[in-house]
Formats: sequence, structure tokens, C-alpha cells
Amino acid sequence: METFRAELRSWLEANLDDETRAAANSERAVDSAQQVEVLRRWQHRMADAGYAAIAWPKEYGGRVAGVLEQVIHAEEMDRARAPYDLNPIGMSNIAPAIMTYGTEEQKTTLLPRMLRGDDIWCQGFSEPEAGSDLASLRTTAVRDGDHYVINGQKVWTTLAHLATWCELLVRTDPDAPKHRGISAFLVDMSLPGVEVRPLRTMTGDHEFNEVFFDDVRVPASAMLGPENEGWRVAMTTLNNERAGVLKLYLGMRRKVTTLYDAARESDRDKDPLVRQALARCYLEAELLKLFSDASVQAALSGEVAGPEASLGKLFWSELDHHISAAAGLALGPAANTGYWGYARTYAPAASIAGGTTQINKNVIAQRVLGLPRS
Repeated sequence: METFRAELRSWLEANLDDETRAAANSERAVDSAQQVEVLRRWQHRMADAGYAAIAWPKEYGGRVAGVLEQVIHAEEMDRARAPYDLNPIGMSNIAPAIMTYGTEEQKTTLLPRMLRGDDIWCQGFSEPEAGSDLASLRTTAVRDGDHYVINGQKVWTTLAHLATWCELLVRTDPDAPKHRGISAFLVDMSLPGVEVRPLRTMTGDHEFNEVFFDDVRVPASAMLGPENEGWRVAMTTLNNERAGVLKLYLGMRRKVTTLYDAARESDRDKDPLVRQALARCYLEAELLKLFSDASVQAALSGEVAGPEASLGKLFWSELDHHISAAAGLALGPAANTGYWGYARTYAPAASIAGGTTQINKNVIAQRVLGLPRS
């Protein structure tokens, strides 16, 4: 394992330039064409070297890396302050669903372009009346010969303004119980009738979007998995989304260290209340690391990521809120601008992305603790 660490560290030192590092560590969400192009070039470089998706099968550009190699990869990328990939939703969430349910043509056509960042992906899941209760979705797909005609609306669709493809959940059987009658499609975002409207948040960014589908004709061959079995496809996607949060302890640790340094510079680190808030953030970041270690150990024992991943998501999102509160206490008005101004206004998103806090608590209560629904 240490051989792999040394190899990756050496490669990063030789290939990671200042322009790429700056694009990766920008305060803002990925948005500008220049930033996208810098990150895409980096993605090409990573893919050519076999570092873009080390856990993927070799036939799709991966290394079939084990759990420990994946941990080392995450640690070294974080140490170098390198971008992970341009296409986080596609690589972490959607690719496993395509590998599990996709046809051979879907795999061989879509995965290589996803790996290199040539295509950016989004998830068309949430709707205005079906967010936390995803099974209530109303977007429809009606069979018409060799195509399905899709109509409806999605909301809070991250990266839809940059995406070339979308994993889309639709209702194909309106008479079936709500968890059934749902199908998944891999939709080309350039098709006629697809309209993306930005949703600008209080950070000033618009990585979230509304997406409208108006008589969009999608080939039947674009269906992912069997018809009316889209709920299983969705659960594969969402479980990988929640499990992927576990490596974010690295970012949380770095954020706590950054706050420590800022508090010392402001000379507020001697205030007992500030010290207590900082200590809480430190301990919670270490708790998140221990939870990640336990999950790694479970994976080494052959256990598959399940509802326990919701615990990691919950720890991570609550810690982000606590760090933001501590920043306000430690830095005063200075916490309202620059890095901390952006971080504090972005923090509420942590309670929504990857499943809302309320939904994750329900998952933990029912599927981990075995508590009744009421």
C-alpha cells in the first residue's frame, strides 16, 4: 500500500500545476467556462494515468482498487489540494448504477466519456412536490413506438447547467403503487424540449437548477434497467451518494484547521467560548474520521454499504453547520466576507445534499435502529 502512496504522491508532484490547484480550491462553485476547461484537462490527465476512478473495473479505465487503496488515494489527493474530478455526481453516484443495470452499449459508450470529463452528468430526481418523498414524483414517460415521450419538471438539479447527460427518474405506470411504476432513463440534455433554468442561491452561485421536459422524445434504448424498476436503480444511486460522503472528513478536518489558524490570527482563540466552540468542531471532525475508519473496516470484511451510510451524512452536515457557527463566534464581522462568508452561506446546503437531515434521521431510526415508523 505504501508503494501505491509513494507512486501517487510522486505523480501528483509532477503533474499538478498551480492553475489546476487554484481552480480546484476556488471559493465559488464550478461555473466559468475557463474553470471547467482547466478541470477537464486535469480529468484527462488523471484518466490517462489511471487515477481518475481507481475502483472502477479495468475495462472502463479503473484499477479495481481495494478499499485501502481508495483511502490512500483520497488522502493523497487532499494532501496535494488536487481536484477529485470534474464530474462528481456522475463518477460517484451514476456510474455504479450504469455498471449494475446498464446495457453493454450504455456502459461502453457512456462510461469512458464520463471518466475523462468529456461528459458532465446530473441527477433528475427531485421535483417541486417530490423532494424528500421521492416516490411521489410526477414526471411522466409515455411509450410511443421506439421512443418515450417525457413531460414534467425537476428541481434542485445540481450541475444541470453544465451537464450533457442526466439520470432521470420518471413515472411509466401511473396506476402502480408509488414506489413501483417508476423507470430510469439516461437522457441527452441537448434533446429538443429540455430547458434548464438556474436557481441562484444566497451564495450567488447557481449550481442548482430547474429542468423542464416538454414532449422530449427519448429512445427506448436509453432506459436504465427494466421498465417500472427505476426505484431499485435510484436506491443504488442514492446509496453510493451517501456512502461517498464518508471521505469528506478530509475536507472537514482541513476546514477546522483553517478556522483554528484564523482564530489565532484574530487573537480570539483565548476567549473561553471560542475555545469551546473550536474544541467541539475538532472533536466532531475526529468522530467523523472514526466513523469513516469503521466503515472502511466493514468494507474490508466484505460488508456492503447500507443504511448506515446515512450516519456519516448526518455527522458531516451537522459538523458543517457547527463550523460555520464557530467561525461567526471566532471571527466576528470578518466571517461574513471572503472564504468564510461563502462557507457560511453555503452550509445550509449540507443539510439537503445527499438526502435531507430529516430523511437521514428516519433512515437511521427505521433501518439501523429498527424503530417503528410511528
